[in-house]
Amino acid sequence: MSTPHNSAEKGQFAKTVLMPGDPLRAKFIAETFLENPVLVNNVRGVQGYTGTWKGKPVSVMASGMGMPSIGIYSYELFTEYDVENIIRIGSAGAYQPELKLFDVILADAAYSDSSFAREQCGNTSDTIKPSAELNEKIKKAAANLGMKITEGLIHSSDVFYREKNVTYLPKVMNELHCLAVEMESFALFSNANVLGKNAACLLTVSDSFVSPEITTAEQRQTAFTDMMKIALDAAIAD
Repeated sequence: MSTPHNSAEKGQFAKTVLMPGDPLRAKFIAETFLENPVLVNNVRGVQGYTGTWKGKPVSVMASGMGMPSIGIYSYELFTEYDVENIIRIGSAGAYQPELKLFDVILADAAYSDSSFAREQCGNTSDTIKPSAELNEKIKKAAANLGMKITEGLIHSSDVFYREKNVTYLPKVMNELHCLAVEMESFALFSNANVLGKNAACLLTVSDSFVSPEITTAEQRQTAFTDMMKIALDAAIAD
C-alpha cells in the first residue's frame, strides 16, 4: 500500500528508520553501510532504502527540509508502514562555543516557536521530548564505539533566513541554553508522542553561530560518519 508521498509497499520498511534530511545522505548511508540495500521509495527524489546492518533489518529514508516535510514522511512511516522507531540524523548550527565542527549532539528535548504541534494535535507546549528509551540506546551505542556525544536542548526553527531586525538569539542561546539549531525534530517528536511511537535526534555540527567555521555540501553528505555509526548500532540494539 503506497501513499501520495511514498511508493513502498507495506512491509518494505524495517521497524527502525534512520532519517537524514538530505536524500543524497540517505543514498550514501545505504550504499556505504547497509548490506544488500534495496531502494523502496523515490517519489519526489526522496530516497528510502531497506537493508541490513550486522544482519538485522534497518531502513534509511530522507525527510527533506523543515517540519512540514518531516511531519508528512514520519507520520506516514508510523501509521502506514508500521515503523516503530525513527532516529533523525541531521546537521545543525552550533549556538555554544564549546561545540566544534563534526561534534555529535543528542537532543534531550526540542524547543520551538513553531505552530506545528498546536495545529496538528492541540499541543501548546513549546518543548517536546524524544523517546527516553531510544535515547538510552543511542548513548550506549556511542559509549560502546568510544564516541563522544553532547546531550541537551536543541532549537527547532521554522525559519532559515531571518531579517536583521528580528531578535531571537539571546533567548535560545543565553536564556534557554540551546546547544544548536535545526529545523525538523520538534515535528518528529510531536508525531511520535501523538502516535505512541519512538523518536530521537542525533545531530552533527555543520556550522556555528559563534565561529566562522562551516562544512561543505559534500561533507554534509558523506563526512558525518560517527553519527551514522552510532545511529545504526542503536537501531539494532535490543
